[in-house]
Amino acid sequence: MEEALEIAESEEEGYLLLKDLEKDIENIKSQISNIELRVLLSAEHDKNNAIVSIHPGAGGTESQDWASMLMRMYLRWAEKKGFKVQIIDLQSGEEAGIKDVTFTVEGLYAYGYLKGESGVHRLVRISPFDANKRRHTSFAAVHVCPEVEDNVQIEIKEDDLRIDTFRASGAGGQHVNKVSSAVRIVHIPTGIIVSCQTERSQHRNKELAMRILRSKLYDLYEKEKEEKMRSLTGDKKNIAWGNQIRSYVLHPYRLIKDHRTDLEVYNVDQVLDGDIDVFIEAYLKKFNSFF
Repeated sequence: MEEALEIAESEEEGYLLLKDLEKDIENIKSQISNIELRVLLSAEHDKNNAIVSIHPGAGGTESQDWASMLMRMYLRWAEKKGFKVQIIDLQSGEEAGIKDVTFTVEGLYAYGYLKGESGVHRLVRISPFDANKRRHTSFAAVHVCPEVEDNVQIEIKEDDLRIDTFRASGAGGQHVNKVSSAVRIVHIPTGIIVSCQTERSQHRNKELAMRILRSKLYDLYEKEKEEKMRSLTGDKKNIAWGNQIRSYVLHPYRLIKDHRTDLEVYNVDQVLDGDIDVFIEAYLKKFNSFF
């Protein structure tokens, strides 16, 4: 390219080469970006599918509506990335929003992209449910774990499980009303609860629920090992997954701030419509030892 540039500068019609050089430069930029991405997403399970759960905090309809806004944000992001989404369990709120949702995001590096979204997300806005138009603060917790492969050994004892069946809620016609096809599994030692009601077959719902349970147990055990290692090494760089990670302020000004990276974005509507890559990239770069 340097030689071609010299030729372009020395010849009368050298400008014709410049267009090809510009294409080559863009190609190199793309290759460098891909290399950086592979470095950023090089942890053990980054290539895996992701399991995302969203739980509203205290506050009833306000928080439930906020949880549904977050769900839409992640579904729109996944759609733009070309990832496949499967809703495993969805419990709608009485007035608006959702009480709980678990879904999988299937695609290469889905977990690597989304792992930094775990934590508490805070919303400040004028409530659409408040007749007096007062400002409300709502919270919702997002938890992301990798979907582990079948060859990963996780011991789950039958005696540690309580399995309940119930009638699925939501769309489904007569089948939903007549058949207890939905499955809820409680892992008694850890208190982890997994529900699945999206499939018509109780067997299939149980199979999916066990898959989610295995992944959540694996994630829990890995986090416990990391905590133990940090306590031994005195590492203080931990990201506290349960803490508030990002604030979305819609009133009195419009701003989204990530409290871990200090990144601020003013185009609130664009972010809530799924454009969260800027936050994902900033997180990966800050908490990756290569950068």
